[in-house]
Amino acid sequence: MSRLASDRRAPVRFTLNGASAEGEAEPRLLLTDFLRHQIGATGTHVGCEHGVCGACTITIDGHLARACLTLAVQIEGCAVRTVEGLAPAPDRLGTLQSAFRRHHALQCGFCTAGILMSLDHFLREHPAPGESEIRDLLSGHLCRCTGYTPIVRAALEAAVELARNAGGEKG
Repeated sequence: MSRLASDRRAPVRFTLNGASAEGEAEPRLLLTDFLRHQIGATGTHVGCEHGVCGACTITIDGHLARACLTLAVQIEGCAVRTVEGLAPAPDRLGTLQSAFRRHHALQCGFCTAGILMSLDHFLREHPAPGESEIRDLLSGHLCRCTGYTPIVRAALEAAVELARNAGGEKG
């Protein structure tokens, strides 16, 4: 008697934003659905489900990834970082998040989590980016509300602040 794929659940143990996490996933369960519905990390948004819009961007073992193109079982043993991991404390925004707030770099907020994750990763590797570099990075994200200008301003301001606080808090 054959078992359907939906009957086979595999344990998935990983690190989420610095803390141990675990759940069970069917082999074809997308990481976006696993994070949101089983783990409760609802900051990762599901947009296009084709890896185009960028709303689901996270990091896996320090590399940017689209959670809608990743199966939950693929993160076994990995370190995953989501937008929830950007804040240094539950009651405090990170540098990049604060800059977004000051510059009104979000409207509906749907794309914001993925953009923040990409920018956080980028600014760690490029501490003094120019506007064209930021715009190039943002070309991998679709935002229908802000027109990108406030996002670019926020990113450039955050880069300066992070450089000033070098060695301190990131994100």
